[in-house]
Amino acid sequence: MDLKDKLVTSFLAFENQVDVDSKIHDIRTEAFKTFETEGFPTKKDENWKYTSLKSVLKHDYSIFPKHENALEYSDVKKYFLHDIDTYKVVFIDGKYSSHLSQTTHDGIDVCLMSSALNKPKYKLIIDNYFNKIAPKNSVNALNTAFSKEGAYIHIPKNKVVEKPIQIVHFSTGNEAATMLQPRNLIVVDENSHVQIIERHQSLTNNPVLTNSVTEIFANKRAIVDYYKIQNDNQEASLIDSTYVNQKRESLASVHTFTFGGKLTRNNLNFYQNGEHLDSTMKGITIIGDKQHVDHNTLVHHIEPNCESHQDYKGIYNDSSTGVFNGKVLVEKDAQKTNAFQANNNILTSDKATINTKPQLEIFADDVKCSHGCTIGQLDESALFYMKQRGIPEKEAKGLLMYAFSNNVLSSVKIPELKQRITKLIATKLGVDIGFDL
Repeated sequence: MDLKDKLVTSFLAFENQVDVDSKIHDIRTEAFKTFETEGFPTKKDENWKYTSLKSVLKHDYSIFPKHENALEYSDVKKYFLHDIDTYKVVFIDGKYSSHLSQTTHDGIDVCLMSSALNKPKYKLIIDNYFNKIAPKNSVNALNTAFSKEGAYIHIPKNKVVEKPIQIVHFSTGNEAATMLQPRNLIVVDENSHVQIIERHQSLTNNPVLTNSVTEIFANKRAIVDYYKIQNDNQEASLIDSTYVNQKRESLASVHTFTFGGKLTRNNLNFYQNGEHLDSTMKGITIIGDKQHVDHNTLVHHIEPNCESHQDYKGIYNDSSTGVFNGKVLVEKDAQKTNAFQANNNILTSDKATINTKPQLEIFADDVKCSHGCTIGQLDESALFYMKQRGIPEKEAKGLLMYAFSNNVLSSVKIPELKQRITKLIATKLGVDIGFDL
């Protein structure tokens, strides 16, 4: 039985055991019909032209892990941002861990999707926001069909969340191979501000496939800072789809730091539904061996007087492969748009590959839009200069590559997270940078 057939059988059992209202049931059923019709994407699909899922889909994944595995905080502390106080929503093999979590309903809701989907007091938010902006493609439809658990975050108007929120998914390897499908819903109301850090972490060498969908709504004058740390084990694969809907004068940013995992696919879409708003998408990718990372982005400028900024840096070692497919779409009514997109890459090996495709589609005539990409190697003259001044070659290369990615780090607004990412970069580059920023 292949994975698609197994999912068909599993869905029937899943629907029989999950207690939700009829509207959610209808959404799931319709979504699964879409997946049944389309199946998993292949390289024949334009958006997946450079990324094949064949090696990922060959495993016999457990759809519903049968065993629960408790984790002690001391064993997983290093995967948290533990230098400061945070809210935490933690899952182990797809199941909520109350022991490791710190949730709240004190003026804000930081809790579980399973509660929100089942309790009447959340019904208004679910009806208005759940499954409203995620495109109805096959991987999203599969997640929607099995949507049960994940983070539910609602920040009412005029609230500044005093501490960051961490969403962490652990996979323990209790099963020979595991498939997880977390679903996150984040609604930030007028004049509110929140910072969120998301991480998927496998604690095993067993294959793990995570198909995650996150919907984020930044309402009028809201500020949302979202950070993704992707530094998983070599047998873990992640399809991470995040969709951001912005209203007037809101500020939303998503930073993606990708260092680990076998195959990582990041789908990130921003929809600008209001004037005078700003969208920021930045990322650093440093991979090696035979790792594969694919960033697929979209900024849809719908209304006038808005800005967007995309800046993705990639460092590819060994036989790794990178993909960047970034699109900026400016509608006819979106005059006075200011859109910037850049994808810059360094290949440190003759066997490393990057496929990059920055795109602009502009239907307005009064805009400032630019895009571009670079692919190259380290500056030999700068390397020679540093070596002449006593810096060993390994450290000199590390410093040059750190400087190459630093402008993405400079916009991280949580100092402790910035220090953590700096250390991760130093580890990936194999050098001791010797300073914290």
